[in-house]
Amino acid sequence: MANHKYTKEFKDSTVQLALNSDKSVIEIGKDLDISHKTIYSWIQVYKQAHNIKTDGRRKHPISTVKENTNEEVKRLRAENKVLKQERDILKKAAAYFAREAL
Repeated sequence: MANHKYTKEFKDSTVQLALNSDKSVIEIGKDLDISHKTIYSWIQVYKQAHNIKTDGRRKHPISTVKENTNEEVKRLRAENKVLKQERDILKKAAAYFAREAL
């Protein structure tokens, strides 16, 4: 089996998909062509890093630190601003490389 290196962003988005989707980790693994064991290990690392505990009887994690709505909105707006800046940079880079290719 090939040893793949995945970006942190890819791992985090896969974990979010696994935690918030109705699909099973096995189905997600098949869709992304990743071993379900790899995804389970990413979930475990993510939960430890974010102090998330899982009740064995529940499907979804229970966060030990509650974030109120205003804090969440503030955090999401800041994240959205950064993502827009990154998108704009990538658009400019794509246009530059498209001109270079011609």
